[in-house]
Amino acid sequence: MFERELLAALQEREAQAAARLQNVQERQEAFRTLSGIPVDRVATPTALAGTDYLRDVGLPGEYPYLRGLHPTGYRGRLWTMRMFAGFGTAVESNARYRSLLAHGETGLSVAFDLPTLMGYDTDHPAAAGEFGRCGVAVSSLADMEVLFDGIPLDQVTTSMTINSPAAVIWAMYLAAAARRGIPLASLGGTLQNDILKEYMAQNEYIFPPEPSLRLVVDTVAFSIAHLPRWNPISVSGYHIREAGATAVQELAFTLANGTAYVEACRDRGLAIDDFAPRLSFFFNCHLDFFEEIAKFRAARRLWARIMRERYGARQERSCWLRFHTQTAGCSLMAQQPWNNVVRVAFQALAAVLGGTQSLHTNALDEALALPSEAAARLALRTQQILAYETGVANSVDPLGGSYLVETLTNQMEEAAQGYLHRIASLGGVIPAMENGFFHREIAEAAFRFQQAVEDQARLIVGVNAHVEAEPEPLPVPLLELDAAAGLQRQLARLAQVRRTRDNRAVAQRLRDLAAVARSTEQVMPAILDAVTEYATLGEVCDVLRDVFGEYAGDRSF
Repeated sequence: MFERELLAALQEREAQAAARLQNVQERQEAFRTLSGIPVDRVATPTALAGTDYLRDVGLPGEYPYLRGLHPTGYRGRLWTMRMFAGFGTAVESNARYRSLLAHGETGLSVAFDLPTLMGYDTDHPAAAGEFGRCGVAVSSLADMEVLFDGIPLDQVTTSMTINSPAAVIWAMYLAAAARRGIPLASLGGTLQNDILKEYMAQNEYIFPPEPSLRLVVDTVAFSIAHLPRWNPISVSGYHIREAGATAVQELAFTLANGTAYVEACRDRGLAIDDFAPRLSFFFNCHLDFFEEIAKFRAARRLWARIMRERYGARQERSCWLRFHTQTAGCSLMAQQPWNNVVRVAFQALAAVLGGTQSLHTNALDEALALPSEAAARLALRTQQILAYETGVANSVDPLGGSYLVETLTNQMEEAAQGYLHRIASLGGVIPAMENGFFHREIAEAAFRFQQAVEDQARLIVGVNAHVEAEPEPLPVPLLELDAAAGLQRQLARLAQVRRTRDNRAVAQRLRDLAAVARSTEQVMPAILDAVTEYATLGEVCDVLRDVFGEYAGDRSF
């Protein structure tokens, strides 16, 4: 990318400068990113000596998409402002969705409570004490109908963070739309449906890996046939990072999972260019500003090369890494909660400079409780100020060409490639998962970070630096839920569903589902038939538990 004469002259100048600064004291003995990548005092073209601009960097909208997927970037269309929300009953969450849309949100993102994530109805003994705490409770189609009441599902895209029972919850969403006369082909959105990262990091799994992958591929095949605007998988690095992984590990493990889904779909006989354009990704944006920007840029280039060179993708969109970003929940602190506004703003800026397609900004009070409406609105306003007031959306990849950012991008890609080779040497994602590789790597990274905080090698304002003697007053009133009253309303709706539905039809649909699950047929139509008759989430998942079994795994991580 640079002439040899220039590089030689620059190397000589760098050596002279280094000699002059040999005895100059700096704040630290060494500077590293959160992933441990060394950061030089100054980045220069010498670090990019082997870079071929057209091959390795290119223009926005051109392979390998390092500088973005679209030639006009945000000049053509801003990122989707999609705030993750859900709590208590469907009625309460529906009110929050309406409020966010009224204040300028451009896409919905649904958080489900723990019983729903684990495939249990609200009245199951295992659900005790967990109703509506980390998201909304959805036990049947009736809940889904209330959850999206009055929301134009053919005009607003919806993202659903659901994994092991994703096929069932998605079927309820499709059935709710169908009952309102909305064609499946007009629905747009994303299903997280990333079960592999659950075994690695979040532990919200039900079935063993193989039948779980079957369900994922079934949703992909169903979306190809019926929902051209739907992304059936969002391969999620977010939760891997929240578990303690570094940025490099998040990048590598996420793309490794992505390749596992590609191979599972290909093994089913799906054509690469039929399903690859429908895959999307979900990343965390942490506090190491330049490392995060480099991570997003490296992810695009690395995925494009994997898809073209390893899997022979021919369509342009098959090589695109489209991603949603959420600011880092693990970086939010209960101490001095106003500081979280600043953290989130810088993380959001890094996500935008990295070229995200959609963004959730965390609320300042999330280290203390579920987001209050005022805090959620301020988080949304953070995105809107970025979009409309700062000018950062006016240029495509504005940090492209920065010696530091280009160098970090190359280093991130190289380090991630190293992990991908290690995973391949272990036999792939599932064998590596089963021998504990991912758990060990993430746990060790989390330990190193915590040790650095305790040793004050990493400073966190309000925690181990600039600590206040007295706790600050809460910046906004925390969200308060009447959990007992909400639970009673939820249980009453569930009882009414069971009382008023056609139970003979439900029983038949569940038998049909069991037969399909025991075969090699596509299960989505049978699941859709069952939930349309108001079979509950728990009833459907119990059928699948009976056929597939449950995965014990290691939930100690």
